[in-house]
Amino acid sequence: MTQPVEEKLKRSAENAREAAEHTQEAAEHTQAAAKTTAKASVQMKDSADRRTELAANRTVFAAERTYAAWVRTGLASLASGIGAKKLLEGVVPDWMIVSTGSVLVLFSAFCFTAAVWRQVFTGSQPPQPDVQRIPPFLLLAFNGFLALVSLAALFSLWFGRTGG
Repeated sequence: MTQPVEEKLKRSAENAREAAEHTQEAAEHTQAAAKTTAKASVQMKDSADRRTELAANRTVFAAERTYAAWVRTGLASLASGIGAKKLLEGVVPDWMIVSTGSVLVLFSAFCFTAAVWRQVFTGSQPPQPDVQRIPPFLLLAFNGFLALVSLAALFSLWFGRTGG
């Protein structure tokens, strides 16, 4: 072989070696990019899961605010029904005092019942939240007691003295 042909073969072999190195580097970059993309995909999935959990937490807190609003309304109605007896005595006839107080006290018992109903029977279950819900037996016990107080107030309105 001649000198120029050997040099061409050496250059060609060196070019092939460089091309192989560049191909190896490109493969490594592609592999690193694939790992980064996989991490981003897992992170995006984790982010979506976290948003779902946070939404479930907000749903639980909204349900508890609704429960508190029902109980607050029931207590206000109970107090108004009992207060109507003292406030209206001597101003309006006794039958009007008893009927107004009865409606308000019965409405309070309804509010206590509706509070438990709305809290326990939520319809479709949201995704599993991080926060714990109030145990239903506590709701039943507490609101059951309030409903009994309402009934006692109702009997007091019906059978207690109204006039002065």
